[in-house]
Amino acid sequence: MAKIVQTAGRDQLGEFAPMFAAVNDDVLFGEVWNDGTLSPKTRSMLTVTTLVAKGLCDSSFEHHVAFAKKNGVTGREMAALLTHVAFYAGWPNAWAAFRVVTGVYADDPLDLGDPEAHGGVFGLGEPNDAFARYFSGRSWLNPLTDPDETQFVANVTFEPGCRNNWHVHRATRGGGQILLVTDGRGWYQEEGKPARELHPGDTVTIPANVRHWHGAAKDSWFSHVAFEAPGEGCSNEWCEPVSDEDYDALP
Repeated sequence: MAKIVQTAGRDQLGEFAPMFAAVNDDVLFGEVWNDGTLSPKTRSMLTVTTLVAKGLCDSSFEHHVAFAKKNGVTGREMAALLTHVAFYAGWPNAWAAFRVVTGVYADDPLDLGDPEAHGGVFGLGEPNDAFARYFSGRSWLNPLTDPDETQFVANVTFEPGCRNNWHVHRATRGGGQILLVTDGRGWYQEEGKPARELHPGDTVTIPANVRHWHGAAKDSWFSHVAFEAPGEGCSNEWCEPVSDEDYDALP
């Protein structure tokens, strides 16, 4: 995770209030925001919630909304957050917040323009060019173990609307794959079964020799960690893409 650096305190108050500026830049952002106990995305959502509850929708609120977007909070998630907060912090406060938020997200509501804001807790990695022909849309791969090791583990990130082709993890014994969802909203489907909606914390156990696909929802980035299960005679068989008709029918 990249270190968060803030200089607003010194830029605006460095000469007038140097102690306040130092605490803002070095303690609040330098230490608290960089404490890995909570992710920057979670901290952004907490900060936005607190400011809305206090009725503070000024320029600093706009800054924090933009920072939340950079930290991976999608427009859909921000809208859901403000709708929830409205019942506890007040309807007028939520309306005031929405006026700011819709402006920040107006040009890019899914944050398509900044892939670096996504990737979940394990990070985005590099464009998944080696397997791009098997994906509808862009994806990124961040290996978490050495690809040459027996047990390969990687974080995979899909842009909104991206999904991989139907495929099969072949094995004569053992094999298959396990997915651990870390960020966003996505889908998993086995052939002949309904698609299953996925959220952070969900797990998927994919048996060997079963046709399936997985990927992002239309309106959300999506990340999961993929574990290749050990086995004998393991190989991947890539098949046809998921049709636009079937995918577009999903909520």
